[in-house]
Amino acid sequence: MEREIQKRSGGNCELCGASEELKIHVVSPKNGDSIDECAHLCSTCLSQISGDADLDPNHWRCLNDSMWSEVDAVKVLAWRLLNEMRSEGWPNDLLEMMYLDEETEEWAKAGIPSEDAVVHLDSNGVQLQAGDSVVLIKDLKVKGGNFTAKRGTAVRNITLVHDNAEHIEGKVEGQRIVILTQYVKK
Repeated sequence: MEREIQKRSGGNCELCGASEELKIHVVSPKNGDSIDECAHLCSTCLSQISGDADLDPNHWRCLNDSMWSEVDAVKVLAWRLLNEMRSEGWPNDLLEMMYLDEETEEWAKAGIPSEDAVVHLDSNGVQLQAGDSVVLIKDLKVKGGNFTAKRGTAVRNITLVHDNAEHIEGKVEGQRIVILTQYVKK
């Protein structure tokens, strides 16, 4: 699958055209079962899409070209990014020109959290996602566990409590516990 995606992309980022540090990105909420659900992206695009870096509107001027891609995953990413940067002005013009078939538009909208969606933020205000790794910033006495989870302990592969933005779950010392988001950092 990786070779097919590299061949399709010509060894370049499918959004900005860069040729360095490329990775395959599965476009949510798809699971990457086919190459049509994935995009070949550079580290700069990936870090901004994932939220690890702030969106740089000037970097995304490349969407003027990539929004016309024949790859649905690339069109979905372009549509989401243009919508996120609407306040810049120029993305509105591109969105008016862009065409997505009904199924692709549903996919694009499915990846955007609704306004009433529960958002989990760590102690620094960084959004947490299921599967993230976090570090405890305070010693926490574990109720019913007869131990204290020490500050600096890494908790990998967390799960989000969908009805409570202040709670996540993770394993500490082999025991699954609920942790308050105010005591962790990504």
